[in-house]
Amino acid sequence: MMKASLKAKYSTDKNSAGATFSVNAGNVKLRASMTDATFINGPSLNGLALSLDKPGSFIVDYDLPKKDLRFQFMNTVRIAEKPINLSYVHFKNDNRTILDGTLVFDSTNKVSANHVVGSGNAKLKYTYVHGGVTTFEPSYDIAKDCWDFAVSRKVFGNDVFKATYQTSSKALGLDWTRTSKHNGLFKISASLAMGEQIKMTNLSAESSWDFEMF
Repeated sequence: MMKASLKAKYSTDKNSAGATFSVNAGNVKLRASMTDATFINGPSLNGLALSLDKPGSFIVDYDLPKKDLRFQFMNTVRIAEKPINLSYVHFKNDNRTILDGTLVFDSTNKVSANHVVGSGNAKLKYTYVHGGVTTFEPSYDIAKDCWDFAVSRKVFGNDVFKATYQTSSKALGLDWTRTSKHNGLFKISASLAMGEQIKMTNLSAESSWDFEMF
Protein backbone atom coordinates (compact mmCIF):
# COMPACT_ATOMS: atom_id res chain seq x y z
CA MET A 1 0.00 0.00 0.00
CA MET A 2 1.28 3.46 -0.91
CA LYS A 3 0.36 6.50 1.15
CA ALA A 4 0.89 10.15 0.33
CA SER A 5 0.95 13.33 2.37
CA LEU A 6 0.74 16.87 1.00
CA LYS A 7 1.67 19.93 3.02
CA ALA A 8 1.48 23.67 2.43
CA LYS A 9 2.62 26.50 4.69
CA TYR A 10 2.05 30.22 4.38
CA SER A 11 3.87 32.61 6.69
CA THR A 12 5.11 36.18 6.98
CA ASP A 13 8.65 34.84 6.50
CA LYS A 14 8.16 32.64 3.45
CA ASN A 15 5.76 30.18 1.85
CA SER A 16 6.59 26.52 1.32
CA ALA A 17 5.06 23.25 0.18
CA GLY A 18 6.04 19.60 0.29
CA ALA A 19 4.96 16.05 -0.37
CA THR A 20 5.78 12.66 1.13
CA PHE A 21 5.20 9.22 -0.36
CA SER A 22 5.56 6.02 1.69
CA VAL A 23 5.34 2.32 0.89
CA ASN A 24 5.07 -0.55 3.37
CA ALA A 25 7.58 -3.32 2.72
CA GLY A 26 6.91 -5.94 5.35
CA ASN A 27 7.65 -4.45 8.77
CA VAL A 28 9.57 -1.46 7.37
CA LYS A 29 8.49 1.67 5.53
CA LEU A 30 10.18 3.22 2.53
CA ARG A 31 9.58 6.95 2.30
CA ALA A 32 10.47 9.72 -0.15
CA SER A 33 9.89 13.37 0.72
CA MET A 34 10.33 16.50 -1.35
CA THR A 35 9.77 20.24 -1.05
CA ASP A 36 8.83 22.95 -3.51
CA ALA A 37 12.57 23.40 -4.15
CA THR A 38 12.49 20.03 -5.96
CA PHE A 39 10.30 21.45 -8.73
CA ILE A 40 10.48 25.24 -8.57
CA ASN A 41 13.15 25.53 -11.30
CA GLY A 42 12.43 22.22 -12.96
CA PRO A 43 12.91 18.72 -11.50
CA SER A 44 16.04 18.53 -9.31
CA LEU A 45 17.43 16.82 -6.21
CA ASN A 46 16.96 19.95 -4.09
CA GLY A 47 14.75 19.21 -1.07
CA LEU A 48 14.65 15.47 -1.84
CA ALA A 49 15.19 12.95 0.97
CA LEU A 50 14.81 9.17 1.30
CA SER A 51 14.02 7.25 4.48
CA LEU A 52 13.94 3.67 5.73
CA ASP A 53 11.82 3.30 8.86
CA LYS A 54 11.12 0.34 11.14
CA PRO A 55 8.71 1.76 13.74
CA GLY A 56 10.05 1.48 17.27
CA SER A 57 13.48 0.24 16.08
CA PHE A 58 15.32 2.53 13.66
CA ILE A 59 15.09 5.30 11.07
CA VAL A 60 17.68 6.02 8.38
CA ASP A 61 17.33 9.31 6.47
CA TYR A 62 19.39 10.32 3.45
CA ASP A 63 19.41 13.92 2.20
CA LEU A 64 20.31 13.65 -1.49
CA PRO A 65 21.53 17.21 -2.25
CA LYS A 66 23.57 17.41 0.97
CA LYS A 67 24.66 13.74 0.77
CA ASP A 68 23.99 13.55 4.49
CA LEU A 69 22.95 10.50 6.52
CA ARG A 70 20.95 10.58 9.72
CA PHE A 71 20.65 7.44 11.86
CA GLN A 72 18.16 7.02 14.69
CA PHE A 73 17.88 3.91 16.85
CA MET A 74 15.12 3.43 19.42
CA ASN A 75 14.63 0.91 22.20
CA THR A 76 12.60 0.49 25.37
CA VAL A 77 13.91 -1.00 28.60
CA ARG A 78 12.17 -1.47 31.94
CA ILE A 79 13.43 -0.57 35.40
CA ALA A 80 11.21 -1.40 38.37
CA GLU A 81 8.42 -2.14 35.87
CA LYS A 82 8.65 1.41 34.49
CA PRO A 83 9.40 1.80 30.76
CA ILE A 84 12.32 3.96 29.65
CA ASN A 85 12.24 4.96 25.97
CA LEU A 86 15.76 5.47 24.63
CA SER A 87 16.84 7.14 21.39
CA TYR A 88 20.23 7.52 19.71
CA VAL A 89 20.50 9.98 16.79
CA HIS A 90 23.64 10.61 14.72
CA PHE A 91 24.14 13.15 11.90
CA LYS A 92 27.01 12.08 9.64
CA ASN A 93 28.01 15.42 8.04
CA ASP A 94 27.87 17.37 11.31
CA ASN A 95 29.36 14.46 13.26
CA ARG A 96 26.72 15.22 15.88
CA THR A 97 25.14 12.70 18.23
CA ILE A 98 22.02 13.21 20.34
CA LEU A 99 20.95 10.96 23.21
CA ASP A 100 17.38 11.08 24.45
CA GLY A 101 15.62 9.17 27.21
CA THR A 102 12.09 9.25 28.63
CA LEU A 103 10.99 7.61 31.87
CA VAL A 104 7.24 6.95 31.88
CA PHE A 105 5.85 6.76 35.41
CA ASP A 106 2.23 6.37 34.30
CA SER A 107 -0.21 7.71 31.72
CA THR A 108 -0.06 11.21 33.22
CA ASN A 109 3.57 11.66 34.31
CA LYS A 110 6.89 11.32 32.50
CA VAL A 111 10.38 12.80 32.67
CA SER A 112 12.72 13.13 29.68
CA ALA A 113 16.35 14.14 29.18
CA ASN A 114 18.14 15.26 26.02
CA HIS A 115 21.92 15.52 25.57
CA VAL A 116 24.10 16.48 22.60
CA VAL A 117 27.29 14.46 23.02
CA GLY A 118 30.35 16.66 23.54
CA SER A 119 28.33 19.82 24.19
CA GLY A 120 28.41 19.64 27.98
CA ASN A 121 24.73 20.49 27.94
CA ALA A 122 21.51 18.66 28.72
CA LYS A 123 17.84 19.56 28.75
CA LEU A 124 15.37 18.11 31.23
CA LYS A 125 11.59 18.10 30.78
CA TYR A 126 8.67 17.02 32.93
CA THR A 127 5.30 16.25 31.33
CA TYR A 128 2.05 16.11 33.25
CA VAL A 129 -1.34 15.39 31.66
CA HIS A 130 -4.32 16.58 33.68
CA GLY A 131 -7.70 15.02 33.04
CA GLY A 132 -6.57 13.73 29.66
CA VAL A 133 -7.06 17.16 28.06
CA THR A 134 -4.49 19.58 29.52
CA THR A 135 -0.72 19.04 29.29
CA PHE A 136 1.92 20.96 31.26
CA GLU A 137 5.58 20.76 30.16
CA PRO A 138 8.19 22.74 32.08
CA SER A 139 11.76 22.19 30.83
CA TYR A 140 15.19 23.26 32.06
CA ASP A 141 18.28 24.01 29.94
CA ILE A 142 21.33 23.29 32.11
CA ALA A 143 23.86 25.24 29.99
CA LYS A 144 21.68 28.36 29.74
CA ASP A 145 20.41 27.95 33.31
CA CYS A 146 16.90 28.87 32.20
CA TRP A 147 13.39 27.46 32.10
CA ASP A 148 10.95 27.06 29.24
CA PHE A 149 7.25 26.36 29.67
CA ALA A 150 4.54 24.85 27.50
CA VAL A 151 0.86 24.20 28.13
CA SER A 152 -1.67 22.71 25.73
CA ARG A 153 -5.34 21.85 25.98
CA LYS A 154 -7.73 19.82 23.85
CA VAL A 155 -11.02 21.53 23.07
CA PHE A 156 -14.03 20.65 20.90
CA GLY A 157 -12.67 17.12 20.44
CA ASN A 158 -10.25 17.71 17.53
CA ASP A 159 -8.78 21.10 18.42
CA VAL A 160 -5.62 21.74 20.46
CA PHE A 161 -4.51 25.13 21.75
CA LYS A 162 -0.85 25.38 22.82
CA ALA A 163 1.25 28.16 24.33
CA THR A 164 5.03 28.09 24.82
CA TYR A 165 7.34 30.57 26.50
CA GLN A 166 11.15 30.71 26.36
CA THR A 167 12.48 32.70 29.30
CA SER A 168 15.97 33.23 27.80
CA SER A 169 14.66 34.98 24.67
CA LYS A 170 11.31 36.13 26.09
CA ALA A 171 9.61 34.49 23.11
CA LEU A 172 5.94 33.51 23.29
CA GLY A 173 4.49 30.98 20.85
CA LEU A 174 0.79 30.34 20.27
CA ASP A 175 -0.61 27.45 18.21
CA TRP A 176 -4.08 26.31 17.25
CA THR A 177 -4.31 22.88 15.58
CA ARG A 178 -7.37 21.13 14.19
CA THR A 179 -7.17 17.52 13.03
CA SER A 180 -9.87 15.89 10.95
CA LYS A 181 -10.01 12.47 9.31
CA HIS A 182 -11.63 14.01 6.23
CA ASN A 183 -10.04 17.46 6.07
CA GLY A 184 -6.54 16.65 7.30
CA LEU A 185 -4.60 18.94 9.64
CA PHE A 186 -4.86 22.71 9.85
CA LYS A 187 -2.58 24.80 12.08
CA ILE A 188 -2.19 28.49 12.81
CA SER A 189 0.93 29.67 14.67
CA ALA A 190 2.06 33.04 15.99
CA SER A 191 5.41 34.04 17.51
CA LEU A 192 5.71 37.12 19.69
CA ALA A 193 8.71 38.87 21.24
CA MET A 194 7.78 39.86 24.79
CA GLY A 195 10.29 42.65 25.35
CA GLU A 196 9.60 46.22 26.40
CA GLN A 197 7.18 46.30 23.49
CA ILE A 198 5.23 43.23 22.41
CA LYS A 199 5.99 42.49 18.76
CA MET A 200 4.72 39.72 16.50
CA THR A 201 7.74 38.19 14.77
CA ASN A 202 5.95 35.57 12.66
CA LEU A 203 2.46 34.41 11.71
CA SER A 204 1.84 31.24 9.73
CA ALA A 205 -0.92 28.92 8.54
CA GLU A 206 -0.24 25.30 7.66
CA SER A 207 -2.36 22.56 6.09
CA SER A 208 -1.63 18.91 5.40
CA TRP A 209 -3.62 16.04 3.92
CA ASP A 210 -2.98 12.27 4.08
CA PHE A 211 -4.48 9.81 1.64
CA GLU A 212 -3.99 6.29 0.29
CA MET A 213 -3.02 6.00 -3.36
CA PHE A 214 -3.48 2.25 -3.83
